[in-house]
Amino acid sequence: MADSTASPSTPAEPGRPTPTDRPVYVIGGGPGGLSVAYALRAQGLRAVVLEKSDRVGASWRRHYDRLHLHTTRRLSGLPGLPMPRRFGRWVSRDDVVRYLEKYAEHHDLEIVTGVEVSRVEPSPDGSGWLLHATGGRELTGAAIVVATGHNHTPYLPDWPGRDTYGGEFLHAGEYRNPAPYAGRDVLVVGVGNTGAEIAVDLVEGGAARVRLAVRTVPHIVRRSTAGWPAQFTSILVRRLPVGLVDRLARPVAKVSVPDLSAQGLPRPDTGLYSRVKEGAIPVLDVGLVDAVREGRVEIVAAVDGFEDGKVILADGTRVSPDAVIAATGYVRGLEGLVGHLDVLDARGKPVVQGARAPKHAQGLYFQGFTNPISGNLREMAIDAAKIAKAITHDRSRKVSRLPA
Repeated sequence: MADSTASPSTPAEPGRPTPTDRPVYVIGGGPGGLSVAYALRAQGLRAVVLEKSDRVGASWRRHYDRLHLHTTRRLSGLPGLPMPRRFGRWVSRDDVVRYLEKYAEHHDLEIVTGVEVSRVEPSPDGSGWLLHATGGRELTGAAIVVATGHNHTPYLPDWPGRDTYGGEFLHAGEYRNPAPYAGRDVLVVGVGNTGAEIAVDLVEGGAARVRLAVRTVPHIVRRSTAGWPAQFTSILVRRLPVGLVDRLARPVAKVSVPDLSAQGLPRPDTGLYSRVKEGAIPVLDVGLVDAVREGRVEIVAAVDGFEDGKVILADGTRVSPDAVIAATGYVRGLEGLVGHLDVLDARGKPVVQGARAPKHAQGLYFQGFTNPISGNLREMAIDAAKIAKAITHDRSRKVSRLPA
């Protein structure tokens, strides 16, 4: 990677562009940030990626070992470089990391590692954006793309008694593989895709007992049916009316997923796409249905709190697992970075994203803060090109261009 300021593996001081030679700064070296950087270069603009860790794809490196994409390889590649066929249809975590490394190298992206941006604000002269970063750095960019990731900061509910609970407790972000839990009793809290997959991983890895605490019954969808990936269907229906997709999904679910009511997982009484619009992505089945049906994963009530070394469930039951793994999701963690700019909603989500910038914060863009059913990587690839075009078309901003 040719980078006049730093290599992608060595923290260094970013360049100091003049007001007439300001780059677009991209905050975050994951797939969202890398794809935007490439798209900006394709438009002839200089893009500098600022990554707080020492390598690209840091969040992917922290995922659990078993993880594979639930979207197909062909529809998960970023612009300008398809994923290799040898990765197979469902790409593993390690291969995603390899791909991101190759992507940055292949496109010769300008990446500075070891630099964490703590705050973004308008530049004093009003012609761009000022970034406050580690080491007292102050960087001025013509435009900013925030791509720090949808899963940025682990979230834990404020359960009563959790702070004094003496048992083994960890967030799913700390889970790597089932080896430490062989022969043990484990309670997994949360039945999103992460919780469902960790529960299956624990069962297959030799845990003596695995319980899965469920507060809201999820929609479960087969990742692939007769060779037809769920992602294909999601792409076809995502622009249809919500009510219509809800109605179409019901008979499909009855045919493809058995009734697990007797095991504690009844069919949801709300529509699939209605739930998606509220932010609840269906569980893509990679073994949970069979594990629940066979009794290897036990469904229990949601966690209400902790007391006297026990976990209190919503139905009043008290359990004493050897370990509790909280698959309770993440928050975006954008408040310190841009919360003062009035660009976030009540849940900390950007009020606009993709190719749209907030009306009062022109030149500030957000990439990758949705979790669409059509595939996060696919949508980030599409949004990257749109963001780059939006920045290019903004003639009021002096953006540094690459040499012809």
